[in-house]
Amino acid sequence: MPTPPLPVGRATRAAKRIAPMALEAWRRWERLPEEEKERYRRRARDAAQRGRTVLDRARRRGGGPPAPPGPRP
Repeated sequence: MPTPPLPVGRATRAAKRIAPMALEAWRRWERLPEEEKERYRRRARDAAQRGRTVLDRARRRGGGPPAPPGPRP
């Protein structure tokens, strides 16, 4: 059987390494009490809101996210 192209092989290896960790994370999440789940959700919402606020301020100042790497036109 021919070897898969490099990106496909890399993706396959990455998926095989990540799958057990993702499964365990899901199992732990499912075992958490509902109050703990809500606490994590609230922290994630708050962090996302802080990020949006910082980005909005930077954009108003003329900043914003950095330009992607590569040659500039």
